[in-house]
Amino acid sequence: MKFLRFAVMDVAKAADVSQASDKTWASPPPGAKLLAQYACLGIAFPGQPANKIVSIAILEADSDDVLTATTYPVALAGADLWNVPVIEVPAGGAAAVEKKMRR
Repeated sequence: MKFLRFAVMDVAKAADVSQASDKTWASPPPGAKLLAQYACLGIAFPGQPANKIVSIAILEADSDDVLTATTYPVALAGADLWNVPVIEVPAGGAAAVEKKMRR
């Protein structure tokens, strides 16, 4: 399953969180794959606290255990994480996905 992972961290914790993330994804658990990662250079969402960095990643995880194994080390380093399940919708294919999900 694919997830959007939002990570919010204090600027002071950015180095620790980055190291934990790099270590986790250098040898991810079987069933986990990091597809993309982005650092927000502005306010990512309304109400974002000052002096916080927001990172957004797209990842795949085969199970809740796999998702936890990639989440826990980064959370321990000081990031607040939200893993949001998403469904891939191809460009021009929204109606087909909607029809499939309606069943």
